[in-house]
Amino acid sequence: MSKMVWAAGALSATTVGLVIAAGLAAGSDSGDGGADRAPKAVTGTLEQIAAKAECAPDIQTDADELRQANCQNEDGRFVLATFATDRGERDWLNSAKDYGGTYLVGRKWVAVGDPEVVGALRGRLGGTVERASHHSG
Repeated sequence: MSKMVWAAGALSATTVGLVIAAGLAAGSDSGDGGADRAPKAVTGTLEQIAAKAECAPDIQTDADELRQANCQNEDGRFVLATFATDRGERDWLNSAKDYGGTYLVGRKWVAVGDPEVVGALRGRLGGTVERASHHSG
């Protein structure tokens, strides 16, 4: 039980850290043509996805349920996270969206960054762009 509580606490702290570290501006649906063509969403380890995004990942979190890295390529800086389960990814994403931002979502991975960077990454990685506005409490 204590391991489960620790994992949930670590996941929450990592979520907050990921969103803050990414320096997200609150996103909004800008009508950027979500219907534009993107490749099928990639799959793989954090390192494999980072290689497809053409970045050398700087690993920040290396846990069984979540791996997270800071990345930078010619398009800009972003954070890449991979998850052990689909549910873990969705729970993380639901929590992170409270902070606003732009997310590129694949199966068991998320890239977080400025809207322009996420849009460019979509061309490399596929996935679905999701946006959230900051909610103040």
